[in-house]
Amino acid sequence: MAEHTSSSIEIAAAPADVMAVISDFARYPEWTGEVKQAEVLASDDQGRAEQVRLVLDAGAIKDDHTLAYTWHGPNQVSWTLVKSQMLRAIDGSYTLAPIGAGDRTEVTYQLTVDVKIPMLGMIKRKAEKVIIDRALDGLKQRVESGPHT
Repeated sequence: MAEHTSSSIEIAAAPADVMAVISDFARYPEWTGEVKQAEVLASDDQGRAEQVRLVLDAGAIKDDHTLAYTWHGPNQVSWTLVKSQMLRAIDGSYTLAPIGAGDRTEVTYQLTVDVKIPMLGMIKRKAEKVIIDRALDGLKQRVESGPHT
C-alpha cells in the first residue's frame, strides 16, 4: 500500500461550518492555492458532490482531473481518482473532530498521490505536504474569516 501524507490544523469554528466550506467546490479557487478551476459534475440526492473536475497547479504536479467523493456522515469526506492526465492515483480525506464545546474543530487532511511520470518518493511526499499545508491554511483562513455567500 502506498504511503500517505497527513496533517492536522485547529479551526475556530464548528465542524458543520468547516464542512460547509469543504463541500463548496465552486469556491475552491478562491481559497486553495492549487485549484484553479472546480466544476461539480454529479451530485447525490442530498446535493453533495459525487464527482468533481479540478484543474490543479501545485508546482511539481499540474493536472486536469476528476475525483469521486464519498461522504461518511457529517464529519468526513474522502475521494479517489476517476480520470487524470498526469496522476495514476489520488486518494484523500478530510476528517473533522469537534474540540471542547464543539465551537472548534480539528481538521485532518490525508493524501496519497501517485503520478504517471517517474518522481522520487521524497519529492512526491514534499509535493503532498505542500498541497496539504496550503489547503489546511487556506481552509482555516476561509472559515475563520466568516460566512461566504
